[in-house]
Amino acid sequence: MPHDDFAFEPVKGLPERLPEGEHILWQGRPDTGALAREALNMNWIAGYFALLAVWRFIVLLGQVSFGTAVAGALPYLLAGAVVCGLLWIVAFVQARATVYTITNRRVAMRIGAALTLTLNLPFTRILNADLDLRAGGTGTIAFDIEGDTRLSYLICWPHVRPWRMRRPEPALRCIPEAERVAALVAQAAEARVSTPVLGRAPMAAPMAAE
Repeated sequence: MPHDDFAFEPVKGLPERLPEGEHILWQGRPDTGALAREALNMNWIAGYFALLAVWRFIVLLGQVSFGTAVAGALPYLLAGAVVCGLLWIVAFVQARATVYTITNRRVAMRIGAALTLTLNLPFTRILNADLDLRAGGTGTIAFDIEGDTRLSYLICWPHVRPWRMRRPEPALRCIPEAERVAALVAQAAEARVSTPVLGRAPMAAPMAAE
């Protein structure tokens, strides 16, 4: 019987129900392949093992037969395939455990495969959002948050802007249709920030007539 590890969530990807007046505009998660390539550098690692295999083949080719040289290089290719397979599994688990949510008031990020946490980023606290668009339409949207809010780069990884360790920027990593999602964030943030906040001013104390 299938089991949902996040069945306790009142709303998918959120730790509590949305307050009155707030509604979800978009939900998504990282693309597994893009996450493996960009966050885990799977392509670079595959290239490294391929280079080792070619080097081993060339070295052996001058000493033994062609078939033996191929056999000598094969273990490097197999090791590279195993490592890349493990990286893909890590990316799959990370992507499956992640839910990015955009509402008309904030960006929420449920992240973490082992240690799950939810980041709430109100539009009123976001100073800037940068889009890193990649081939195929996937991309990363990173958020610069105002104030002295401190995030742990290691705990939030890979859902942060790469190499911004001193002041980590939470990010929607490797999402499909990133350009469309970035436009949605911009529209929702502009609408939220421009909405006037009504409050009740304290009444002045009555003054006695002279």
